[in-house]
Amino acid sequence: MSEIIAGTESPAAPKDASTVILVRDGASGPEVFLQRRVDGMAFAAGVTVFPGGGVDESDSVAGIGWAGPDAAWWGERFGVGESRARALVCAAVRELFEECGVLLAGPTADTVVTDAETHTEVRERLVRRELTLGEFLARERLVLRADLLRPWANWITPELSPRRYDTRFFVAMLPAGQQADGATTEAADVRWTTPAAVLDSWRAGADELLGPTWTQLRTLTEFASAAELFDADRRIEPVLPVVERGGDRVRLVFPHCDAYYADLPVAHRRW
Repeated sequence: MSEIIAGTESPAAPKDASTVILVRDGASGPEVFLQRRVDGMAFAAGVTVFPGGGVDESDSVAGIGWAGPDAAWWGERFGVGESRARALVCAAVRELFEECGVLLAGPTADTVVTDAETHTEVRERLVRRELTLGEFLARERLVLRADLLRPWANWITPELSPRRYDTRFFVAMLPAGQQADGATTEAADVRWTTPAAVLDSWRAGADELLGPTWTQLRTLTEFASAAELFDADRRIEPVLPVVERGGDRVRLVFPHCDAYYADLPVAHRRW
């Protein structure tokens, strides 16, 4: 909520971003990988989120090894052109690798690396923007596994926010042999948890969730396994929350927001 208070006379143009809901099967059903962003971040400081970030110019490069649905398929699902769709997919793969060490790539179109830790030095260079994802994949002769991602949702930061993103959510299953970690300067804490458990934690005030993350977690509780979740046929409709003002009260309006505000902890309210 704190992101919407400042406002500007004319809305800032939203920057493309990709967020990945990384899932695996646990003892109590599907689990998701979450990060609590460090305090002091320019956007969503201290908030619990899925891995992800803004699209870089280098993410739109063509000619890299690619397996799975092509850019035209992704563009149709997300309602964008092929170049933009390619960049969104590449950003999803890059951000997932940078932020939690999971690499959706392999030596061939039907394999995936089983030990991404062997590329730790490359991961650090990607974070420092000394190397692009395309350069890394070409050098190591790896193929980007677009088939290990699925389109999930599209949320756009409200117009009154000074920092805006047009975010596409993806789903990915944790590849066999790989481990997600917290080796990123952007996360104060990371964990695997069921969607229901983190929603309970949010209601208790232990986690802060923004509307988009809350919405995805709420939807994820409907699935009995990671495979079922990954295979879901999602219709992607852009969601642009709008600001509702009433006296001293300011809140964002989005689908099912009444349920969100009914359970929103007092400590996380901005009115």
